[in-house]
Amino acid sequence: MRDHPDSSAVPSTGRSSGPSDQPPSGDPVRPARVTATDLRLVPAALAAWGSAWWLTATEPRAVLAGTVVSTALVVMLGMLLLLADRRPRRVRAAGVLAPGSPKLRTSMPRTPGRPLLGQCTLVAACVLAVLLAGTVHLVARDRGGASDLAAQGATVEVVGRVVGEPRTATNPWSGAADSVRTTLAMDALEGRGAATPAGGQIDVLAGLAWADLAYGSEVRASGRLLPADPGDKAVATLVATGPPTVTGTPVPALGVVNTLRADLLTASDGLPADARALLPGVAVGDTSRIDDQLDEALKTTGLTHVTAVSGGHFAIVVATVTALCATARAPRGVRVVVTGAVMAGFVLLVHPDPSVLRAAAMGVVGLVGIGLGRPSRALPALAAVVVVLLVLDPWLARSYGFVLSSVATAALVLGTQPVVRRLTPWIGKVPAFALAVPLTAQLACAPILVLLDPSVATYAVPANLVAAPALVPATVLGVLATLVAPWFPGAGVVLAWPAGLASWWIAAVARFFADLPGARLPWPGGAGGAAALAVLTVVGLVLAWRWRWVAGLIGVRVPWSRGSGWPHTWRTAVRANVREAFAARRRRATLRLLVAWAVLAALAAGCVVYAWPRWIAPAGRDVPADWAVVACDVGQGDGLAVRTGAGRGLMVDVGPAGDAAGDCLDELGIERLDLLVLTHFHADHVGGLDAVLDGRQVDRVLVTGLGDPAGQAAWVLDDLSDRGVPVEVAEAGTGGVPGDVSWEVLQAGLGATAPSPQRGRPALAEADGGANDASIALLVTTPQLTIVALGDLEDSGQEALDRTLRARAGGGEVDVVKVAHHGSRVQSPGLAATLSPAVAIVSSGENTYGHPTDAALDLYESVGAVVLRTDRCGTFALVVREGALAVAGCEDG
Repeated sequence: MRDHPDSSAVPSTGRSSGPSDQPPSGDPVRPARVTATDLRLVPAALAAWGSAWWLTATEPRAVLAGTVVSTALVVMLGMLLLLADRRPRRVRAAGVLAPGSPKLRTSMPRTPGRPLLGQCTLVAACVLAVLLAGTVHLVARDRGGASDLAAQGATVEVVGRVVGEPRTATNPWSGAADSVRTTLAMDALEGRGAATPAGGQIDVLAGLAWADLAYGSEVRASGRLLPADPGDKAVATLVATGPPTVTGTPVPALGVVNTLRADLLTASDGLPADARALLPGVAVGDTSRIDDQLDEALKTTGLTHVTAVSGGHFAIVVATVTALCATARAPRGVRVVVTGAVMAGFVLLVHPDPSVLRAAAMGVVGLVGIGLGRPSRALPALAAVVVVLLVLDPWLARSYGFVLSSVATAALVLGTQPVVRRLTPWIGKVPAFALAVPLTAQLACAPILVLLDPSVATYAVPANLVAAPALVPATVLGVLATLVAPWFPGAGVVLAWPAGLASWWIAAVARFFADLPGARLPWPGGAGGAAALAVLTVVGLVLAWRWRWVAGLIGVRVPWSRGSGWPHTWRTAVRANVREAFAARRRRATLRLLVAWAVLAALAAGCVVYAWPRWIAPAGRDVPADWAVVACDVGQGDGLAVRTGAGRGLMVDVGPAGDAAGDCLDELGIERLDLLVLTHFHADHVGGLDAVLDGRQVDRVLVTGLGDPAGQAAWVLDDLSDRGVPVEVAEAGTGGVPGDVSWEVLQAGLGATAPSPQRGRPALAEADGGANDASIALLVTTPQLTIVALGDLEDSGQEALDRTLRARAGGGEVDVVKVAHHGSRVQSPGLAATLSPAVAIVSSGENTYGHPTDAALDLYESVGAVVLRTDRCGTFALVVREGALAVAGCEDG
């Protein structure tokens, strides 16, 4: 072997040298770039969120105490942090110092716990900021005494500005779209003979005269104030008694925005139905034209985000503006100013909803970073934005829109790239990115969506994947049509058509996937259901991420390397029709791996078992043969069945329009109703009448004596008369004994009136309101149970019934009570104590009224009742076996 010519000049180092040991001459050594996720602000954001959540539903004294504790904690931690920084010492350098050379002075090594101390200080400071700002907000919110007036149910006059888009709502009592909901920011309040300046917001429930109010208008209105639920940003709800009086126009900027939004509606008038409905929602968040069927399809397929303007819309708009600035070769400063102005205008255009505020604040952080030449990282920026927005408005912590927007953003920041890296070897980079975005967002948001609707959108990911290409043209062209339409209506129409076609595609995708079998998988609601779905999601992700490890546990060796995608042996097997795609062998698993595998399997199995009651057959199919009472799941309404014999029953109310009540009786095998009680004429109690009457013999119907609402009452009496069903107006003391069951009317509102000779049916008293307290209160006694159904009784009705029951011989205790008014906050503690039931049934469904309220649930639990809810249980039955009362078909009351 010939030696290297320079080998004698190179001293030996004891190790081999290669090309990778030293860089080429002249090239500086660059350390490998290591990227890490910056999580330092995340604990502070979570703590601020929890503080805001607690603050908005807590008594002022507790908030004050929390503020004092937080202040003391911040001061203490700050002092400890300062002391940790101010501990210098002198050290002597190694070797001998030259005469006159300065002494070396260095700082003490940092204490290992100093980063933790700094983190704790930051968390405490953020909590304190939220509590201090929240205290100011609470004081301003309660200015004027609206909460006290609401507690008294006072009639007031309010002056305020419209800060919520007026939206038409279906009245659950009349069944018609005859009411409007909006929000006012109060300026003045007059009630109980006193007029004062006022702060805070109130929700308004009013007639159709409010539908045309312009956003930002100042109005004067009168009506009755009702209390708000704890945690609501609105201090009360105003039930308006008439049309508003407009006392001021919107500020000029909002006036322009209102004109733009109105002209977009005009420009899209000629589009197909779904395009006409969805385009304003996609472009500017206006959902006033979306009907119930399309809205349900969007919910079922996880596409509601296309009308909830948030980060995705901002990203599209900002990307478009940035591309135009880059094309024009605008300098950095001009780009920042133009983009900021566009973002501010877009916030005004779509109105500052919680998700819009979050997205806009994130954009501001990004713009500041770009302006300073230091683009911000997304996760720290998101955490900082959350803290700042919660300081400005702590009620955002309770907004589902804000929660979903923040969680989806965090998931996309943290999860998109890892998912893309995993999927790229299998399907390619572009398809991997397209799939990663909806998959990551859906997995993160699904546990939160369960709190809104106890189900899982099965086809959300493919639906979003198919609809995504249409979102960009629908948004960009829709916004352009909005801006152009007021000045060039023809051009607005031209732009609206392609934007409308893109919107039509989104609607068509939603309807298609919503109509597929199994589009919505039932899942338990509430915090338990959300936690179970979150655990199951984490377990699934672990198994998907560590599938090679899982394969090893079950004895299968994966013969290809990580990240190589589809194995070469599989491709060969397909081409050569060879059965073995890879070699398998057993591998001994350690005890630690077996334990880990067992824990994951147990968690997944536990979540499935928890959700199983919501996956079983349709309502009633598993009701035991010896059922005594069944609460039918009719949605937001009432439907209670009591067994009176084989194939026979007694029913109290029939729920809202639809087949739910009729299907429930079919599943129970009830072909004859000995008695049908319609407690009052609100649509959520009588709407399902046709389905109950069809194919069934009804011997007797009892109705209340108050014909309110008049249209509903007339329809019910006409329907019963046409079918030849006997109808009576209930009177207190009326009773009967069908089979071995007896029933008695305890209270019947206004009582009976004389029959009308013209039509041979009962005449009803006329009134505008008061239907709830006119509800029939019915006592049913079976051989094993006593049941009381309270209809929708409110304060005066419940108090009158309490007096009646206390005066009865033997008292008023019962086994089962159907709680009044779907578990609203209006409940009588005296009546609950008098009834002292073992079981309290709450019949409710998806609603915007907050039913059932925590106050109602806590009240009946406090008197010893087990509370069972149809919105969580679905249809369930009560049975009596060996003298013990039990429930069948409900695992989650």
